Amino acid sequence: MKAFDDKEKASEKKFVLAAEEEFKAEARRNKKLAGWAAELMNKDADATKSYVTEVIMADMAEAGDDDVFRKLQADFTEAGVEVPDIALRNKMKALMQEAREEIAAGE
Repeated sequence: MKAFDDKEKASEKKFVLAAEEEFKAEARRNKKLAGWAAELMNKDADATKSYVTEVIMADMAEAGDDDVFRKLQADFTEAGVEVPDIALRNKMKALMQEAREEIAAGE
């Protein structure tokens, strides 16, 4: 019975660590995404710093990426910047992969 309990605890710990890494990767992706978007919208350094915080906070609205996607699309529209939905989704996906790889590499 102890072996089963130990295995269960190890499995739970592995799940928690994976969830923590995914959370860190999402936050890193959002930071990179906000920097990219701010550049497209010609924001200065101070505005970019604030915008990064806005995007990170937007991700707390609901589970998944749709909250961030909607915020960026609304901001692009307001700024008069055209970014097709598929281009934004692809950028989000690419930056998420990049963030996961950095986290896995210990960066």
